[in-house]
Amino acid sequence: MASWNWEETVRKAEELVVKSMKGNDASHDPAHVWRVRDLALSLAREEQALSSNSNSDSDSMQIVELAALLHDIGDYKYLRDPSEDKLVEHFLIDSGIEESKKTKIIKIINGMGFKDELAGLTNSDLPLEFGVVQDADRLDAIGAIGIARCFTFGGSRNRVLHDPNIQPRSGLSKEKYMKKEEQTTVNHFHEKLLKLKDLMKTKAGRKRAEKRHKFMEEFLVEFYEEWDGRA
Repeated sequence: MASWNWEETVRKAEELVVKSMKGNDASHDPAHVWRVRDLALSLAREEQALSSNSNSDSDSMQIVELAALLHDIGDYKYLRDPSEDKLVEHFLIDSGIEESKKTKIIKIINGMGFKDELAGLTNSDLPLEFGVVQDADRLDAIGAIGIARCFTFGGSRNRVLHDPNIQPRSGLSKEKYMKKEEQTTVNHFHEKLLKLKDLMKTKAGRKRAEKRHKFMEEFLVEFYEEWDGRA
């Protein structure tokens, strides 16, 4: 097993992000990961409540940073090779990270998805660090950046911008959310993005989400007025 070196581990994690995500569209590229990492560390510092009896502040920040860096590797939306879903686990083992940290990082990553929340999965068994990492990922999905990412992803899948005859889906289950069916990019705001503010896990995340959420609401008002020729 490799000896533990934090700076080297972060550098190699960054290299893995670039290698694994370089073929993705700009909604899920390495720049997204760098933003989530920066947000997660910032939220963690704001919360000042990550430590448990078994972790130092330094340990918690390391868990947060690695989970944020590795959270989108093997994303099902971009999976090109089934073996990619084991890349994170293999990386953590090869890096010599202690078992308790490895377990927490993997649990955080596996619990991140919106689809899993739709399935009714609870966060009771997730590490304290989970909240700031998930909130950071969700903050990057809303606001100005979120709008840009949403239309970038929709364009990559050849989705139409908007069709008044296609209504947003309601009462979504995990299976229905993941189902490939005709949808519009604007409907994604109503099906997911506008719901994220109320799903934030941390006080710091909720505070930041307010501004980004309001920006999206204002954008949609303007979008619909322009679409209908009223503005």
